[in-house]
Amino acid sequence: MLKRARIDALAEEFGTSFTFHQVNFADETALQGTLAGTDLSRILHVGAQAGVRYGIENPAAYVQSNLVGHMNILELARAREVRHLVYASSSSVYGGNGTVPFKVEDRADQPLSLYAATKRADELLSESYSSLYRIPMTGLRFFTVYGPWGRPDMAMWMFTKAILAGEPVNLFNHGKMRRDFTYIDDIVAGVVASLDSPPLDDGTEKPGGSRAPHALYNIGNNQSEDLMRLIELLEDALGRKVVKEMLPAQPGEVIETCADISAIRRDLGYEPRTSIEAGVPRFVNWYKSYHGIV
Repeated sequence: MLKRARIDALAEEFGTSFTFHQVNFADETALQGTLAGTDLSRILHVGAQAGVRYGIENPAAYVQSNLVGHMNILELARAREVRHLVYASSSSVYGGNGTVPFKVEDRADQPLSLYAATKRADELLSESYSSLYRIPMTGLRFFTVYGPWGRPDMAMWMFTKAILAGEPVNLFNHGKMRRDFTYIDDIVAGVVASLDSPPLDDGTEKPGGSRAPHALYNIGNNQSEDLMRLIELLEDALGRKVVKEMLPAQPGEVIETCADISAIRRDLGYEPRTSIEAGVPRFVNWYKSYHGIV
């Protein structure tokens, strides 16, 4: 199981420098009981029910994890008076925004999927808590994260698996899509920089428009890539040709994403360093190693 393997890898590398608790953060009683007696100065909240398409099959999972669960984290931050709460939002909040790159000042009130709606709701809930209780918060709008230990429902993983099995790769909207692919190392650098820099409660306008101590940042590679370029790189890294299955666009799918990172670059010194030409082969090498593929 991938999730367990991730924990085992962390334990092997870092030993007792962290503690893992398996708990459903949408269960407030369980969450509070698990963390009773634990000192908390900062919170990094990246748990969620992710993905666009699964929201059509199981909307209740998104409500529980992304809405109820996020509220529980906000209540935890309020009760513990933490110095900073950093939470994961998503580029999906921009919905059908036809102007790229996406800026944090752009409208985000026309979601194309339930997932996007819940992540935007999380931002609004966070704004209310930051305004009411003056809790420093930062929401990070992630753009198509990929790399070692990534999610199996993401395109990079699914494409690689299909290519190695000699199966067709499903290309929705007939492959006419673009994504701002962001390598995990660049994401981690941005997250750490955010966690170390809580917004000031000084009444000035923060990225995203808040005058509370609440900032919103895009965190991406600042480069929109054609999906067919990704296919080419996977073919090169795997030494195999892709069997393409061209399909219509899926409901809720955004056709193009690209992050304007000027705010996070200015405020936190964020600078992505990994192109997909470098990142895709790294992912493929990890994937083959993880699955024992020679």
